[in-house]
Amino acid sequence: MRPTLRISCRSILSRPALASIVITAALHTGSAWAVEPFKLVDIRVEGLQRSDAGTVFASLPFRIGDTYTDEKGVAALRALFATGLFKDVRLQIDGSVVVVVVDERSVIGSIDFVGLKEFEKDALIKALKDFGVSEGQPFDKALADRAEQELKRQYLSRSLYGVEVVSTVTPQERNRVNVTFNVTEGSVAKIKEIRVVGNSAFSESTLKGLFDLDEGGWLSFYTKADRYSRAKLNADLETLRAYYLNRGYLEFNVESTQVAISPDKQDITITVNVKEGQLYTVTAVKLDGQYLAKEDEFKSLVTIKPGEPYRAESVAETTKAFVEKFGTFGYAFARVDARPDIDRVNGRVELTMFAEPQRRVYVRRISVAGNARTRDEVVRREFRQFESSWYDGRKIKLSRDRVDRLGYFSDVNIDTNEVPGTADQVDLVITIKEKPTGNLLLGAGFSSADKVSLTASIKQENVFGTGNYLGLEFNTSKSSRTIVLSTIDPYYTIDGISRAFDFYYRTSTPLNSQGEDYKLVTPGASVRFGVPFSEFDTVFFGIGFERTEIQGRDNLPDSYFRYREQFGPTSTAVPLTIGWTRDQRDSALVPTQGRYQRVNVDIGIAGDQRYIRTNLQFQEYFTPFRRLTLGVNAELGYGKGLGGRPYPIFKNFFGGGLGTVRGFDQGSLGQVDNLGAYIGGNRRLNINTELYLPLPGTGNDRTLRWFTYVDVGNVWAVGDDLTFDSLRASVGLGFSWISPVGPLKISYGAPFKKQPTDRIQRLQFQIGTAF
Repeated sequence: MRPTLRISCRSILSRPALASIVITAALHTGSAWAVEPFKLVDIRVEGLQRSDAGTVFASLPFRIGDTYTDEKGVAALRALFATGLFKDVRLQIDGSVVVVVVDERSVIGSIDFVGLKEFEKDALIKALKDFGVSEGQPFDKALADRAEQELKRQYLSRSLYGVEVVSTVTPQERNRVNVTFNVTEGSVAKIKEIRVVGNSAFSESTLKGLFDLDEGGWLSFYTKADRYSRAKLNADLETLRAYYLNRGYLEFNVESTQVAISPDKQDITITVNVKEGQLYTVTAVKLDGQYLAKEDEFKSLVTIKPGEPYRAESVAETTKAFVEKFGTFGYAFARVDARPDIDRVNGRVELTMFAEPQRRVYVRRISVAGNARTRDEVVRREFRQFESSWYDGRKIKLSRDRVDRLGYFSDVNIDTNEVPGTADQVDLVITIKEKPTGNLLLGAGFSSADKVSLTASIKQENVFGTGNYLGLEFNTSKSSRTIVLSTIDPYYTIDGISRAFDFYYRTSTPLNSQGEDYKLVTPGASVRFGVPFSEFDTVFFGIGFERTEIQGRDNLPDSYFRYREQFGPTSTAVPLTIGWTRDQRDSALVPTQGRYQRVNVDIGIAGDQRYIRTNLQFQEYFTPFRRLTLGVNAELGYGKGLGGRPYPIFKNFFGGGLGTVRGFDQGSLGQVDNLGAYIGGNRRLNINTELYLPLPGTGNDRTLRWFTYVDVGNVWAVGDDLTFDSLRASVGLGFSWISPVGPLKISYGAPFKKQPTDRIQRLQFQIGTAF
């Protein structure tokens, strides 16, 4: 009779090194523990409650009929513990039978939290899952303790330093446990004081003004800037360092930072110790290294100015410009170093721009990543860098900008990867982050006349991921209603010629009329083609047909009455459209730099209406200071009758409100006829200026900003003089948000150049409008 031998090990998962020692000791410390090899007759498993016996058998390195050895026993123990299902495993040898005795780990049945206020439960459950603590997973006390520490860390990041987290484990049937984390959050610790020590060139208040962290203010409830965060402090220290380096303090250094918390864990004091060093002036900039015999071209890119204080920003700009210049010649991995030669005695520094172009490479392959919905071809057709051609950094940047201007993506990045095993090949990966392109846009305005005006549209700018546009717009108010169905194919031909169809139905009643027994009804349709003549220039050609009917007779404004008497209640037009656009903005959605220009001319070539209507628009965006964007928009419209016929009153320009001069009622500027109707005019001028600033606490988030504006403009009828006194102007504040349903803009304006008869509408908002 073979004697019974037990080999066991406990808690191997939590202490693997100890387990290995125990197993080794058990099998090698004497012959009393050794088992002579024998042929297995049977294998039994004992102690299972939830786990399947097949899981155990699948982990064993032996089967019935195999020869059992000590080495296989050790391997079996390790394999079973590696499953993570057992906290204890024993092998018992009973004659020619191996009995596997297991003690299963408890499984987490549920996870709950008590006392949560600062975090959402789902967010914490997701965070704990990364630590292996989740429903259905084996319970491990060590992991639960780590989960407690992780929860505390999350709270510390929110300045809740008094938080207490205690986990409670409640056994349940079938070897399950419920884990409950009892949280006592306590009060938020706030920054009481920030001190900067060691500064002399700039005042402490100036330096503290650079920080996102502050000592609290009236917006702290929203910005939470008075809550300490190590990441925020590090960012503020980098901002402080950049401030000094851009003002000549080349050797500036943050010596140390101390963060102290009061005994009651409610107040935090931050002390930043700095060493300014002396002020350095640039005396010369030299070029050294390999510049491909194009030194003059590179010298023209230098923005560092001798005789002025050292500016790290200019050095970085010059370095970046040099690297990009090398990229246009195919040198994707060029190295450019700015090497300072410091004269501490006289406070001078001489800079040497050392360049190593490395090797010239060509692009092997271009890949698109991140497009779950948009087709590859929609992105690829915007690329100007081609596969199997020399790397060109300028074309790659242009390609990135073109993809970004599509407006389908919230983020566009291009990475350059070396091809393993080659010295002259790279792959480009353009990674995009898709944003919702199917939008329900809503807008509204308030006035004493129209009360509430509504704007709504359903648009899909990227139908089925093809890049095509399909939209239905609906505008309604007391005085007008418009329905427009539009579709655009931006690549009607492979060369990039676009085609667009518009079908519309408009009804309108001029504002301030003496009655509502009449209206203008205009159904129509048009088709237009856009031909790209360069990377930024597109010329449009189109033709359409529309029919305008003056319905009703009572209280008809005089201007419309005379037009109907002359041409009848119904008139038709066949307008020919010619246009040109140039778009050099860095983004179509939230531009910060660049220029946009547009010219559009409509000519009535057939039908009852013969006219020419011209509209010119110019936009320019600047970044005068860090995180500030200045936008200027100018628009000029002019219309005139042709062939001896008067200019159709239906084609008049209107002004006032969003898109023109804010603070005035929508469409209320311009000529007023003898019955009090606002009928617009054949000439219009708008000049809009907006200064965008980030909301406090939002960093450099361009999707959420507030702005100030100044609008100037008016509308003039035939015979009116365009004078300075006739202009209208307003100033105001606004809020801009790229919301999930489209760009939202709210503005509150105060007209400061107006007439007593003007209609004022101070509060206006709309989703999906620009200036």
